[in-house]
Amino acid sequence: MSETISANPDQKLPKDLAAEKGMVNVQIDGTWHQFPKGTRMIEAARQAGQILPHYCYHPKLSSPGSCRMCLVQMGMPPRPAPGTDPAYGDDGYQQINWMPRPVIACANTVAENMGIRTTGDIVESCRKGVMEFLLINHPLDCPICDQAGECRLQENSVSYGKGQSRFVDTKVKKPKNVDIGPRIRLDDERCIMCSRCIRFMDEVAGDPVLGFTQRGTHTTLTVHPDRLLDSNYSLNTADICPVGALTSNDFRFQMRVWFLKETPTIDVNCGTGTNITVWTRGNTVHRITPRQNDDVNSCWMPDSHRLNFHFIDDKTRFTEPLVKEDAQHLPTDWKSSLDTLAAKLKGADGSTTAIIASGRMTNEELFLTKQLAETLGTQHLSLVPRTGEDDGMLVAADRNPNTTGAKLILGTEDPFAKLDSIRDGVRSGTIKNLLVLGEDIITDAGFHFNDLAKLDLLVQSHTSANPTALAANLVLPAAAFTEKRGSMVNLTGRIQRLNRATEMPLDARDDWEIIRDITLAVTGAKKDTFLIEDVFKQLAAAVPEFADLNLSRIGDTGKPILDTGYQIPLLTNERARKAAGEITG
Repeated sequence: MSETISANPDQKLPKDLAAEKGMVNVQIDGTWHQFPKGTRMIEAARQAGQILPHYCYHPKLSSPGSCRMCLVQMGMPPRPAPGTDPAYGDDGYQQINWMPRPVIACANTVAENMGIRTTGDIVESCRKGVMEFLLINHPLDCPICDQAGECRLQENSVSYGKGQSRFVDTKVKKPKNVDIGPRIRLDDERCIMCSRCIRFMDEVAGDPVLGFTQRGTHTTLTVHPDRLLDSNYSLNTADICPVGALTSNDFRFQMRVWFLKETPTIDVNCGTGTNITVWTRGNTVHRITPRQNDDVNSCWMPDSHRLNFHFIDDKTRFTEPLVKEDAQHLPTDWKSSLDTLAAKLKGADGSTTAIIASGRMTNEELFLTKQLAETLGTQHLSLVPRTGEDDGMLVAADRNPNTTGAKLILGTEDPFAKLDSIRDGVRSGTIKNLLVLGEDIITDAGFHFNDLAKLDLLVQSHTSANPTALAANLVLPAAAFTEKRGSMVNLTGRIQRLNRATEMPLDARDDWEIIRDITLAVTGAKKDTFLIEDVFKQLAAAVPEFADLNLSRIGDTGKPILDTGYQIPLLTNERARKAAGEITG
């Protein structure tokens, strides 16, 4: 961070201590600041409150200096004549001689006694010239461009462009609507050759499949002739494209971005807990994009995770409780459902009752599940393990987002340990009552219809139709991840907050409310917990790692509550590149 210089004649000035701290004194628009050695001009200006226009620069990628939009005027002290000492002014700094031509701020670093002007006739006229060149062959199709509303070219043309074009020749035509991958569409005419996508695929995704061909105004972005842009991180190229050259097949022409509401939350597809933004209009999710958190996912996310939201509005969603009568599921109401459930469970031997919960549940839901197990007097409580292949970047082998939280709340290092014994108990007939919360145990836990047919009572809470629901005596409609609030702990031990972006359909209920109401129905107690914040307060009092926290204090980027020793591979690589000076962010 920068430090503004203030003079104090009674003590050694901060500017004189800069070298001892590895800092340099830099004047930006007339004000002196201190920055670490090696800081790039564009970052120094940002820390001083000046956001420079740019296209090719991205703090997580190398800086090619190709777009030339971040031009600034630079100055340095004059070189003293041989045998003379540098001359200092009354402010203690050497005079700055300003260069007659601008330099790019993204690829140059600050130096001692350097001056930087982010405005002025030279800078502004050069930026306008760069903008005019960028627009020479760019199609004027903003009304139909899917990037409209979040296009950097569109934004900067307002600030630095001209009201009319001096270009009278025919624009160069390039390929349009090119299918370069299963999830990405390319419009080469809109490309401004910033090379962000090329550098991302090479430096971050490790799949250098994109490149430029031809020369001059005929330069085009293309994919390798023997390949497709089919990486599981391909949609990040659409995120960082500053224009409408690369767009998502899933989102393009679906909705204008200025109509959408943005909700910060977290991904629930694996234990990394990628920070995301959910974009909604009304009660519909239209897209999910990564949200920057340098302690979790940097600026990126895998395609498989971001596209896993369409089930939320699927026709198979449960919207009301269902009870099984004569081999047919019929709609019912919540009171009747809970009364039926309570009648079966009251007085039942705890050894004949089991609960299968989910590693996709929030901390609050897991805490209430543990209380429900204690109320029922059962020791048969387990989660369903969900594993896959670690991709060496952001996709973790543990596909449950809250395994770490489950370990803390349930007080065990293996919250999946009792699943086999529950399955054996169901098959042998020793377990008569089974509550399944948020899982499809036929698909994911090795149960079969014949096993479940032996039960006296099978209750499932879930979002959508599934094989286990077909066998269930009672089906309770639950909330999807965009419809609930709560917290989870990722594999590194960081607690993060899940925020509600959409409302539940019709008569569905939040999972924590379902578990609470089942407990109340069994005990006959009166409702005394009305808010998710109240549940977290109870959780914080019971589990030391959550002490002194509440949902508000977690914040949008989370807080570390324990060190698990787990390292997110993508962040490890990014920190190494930053230490080597390859990137700034």
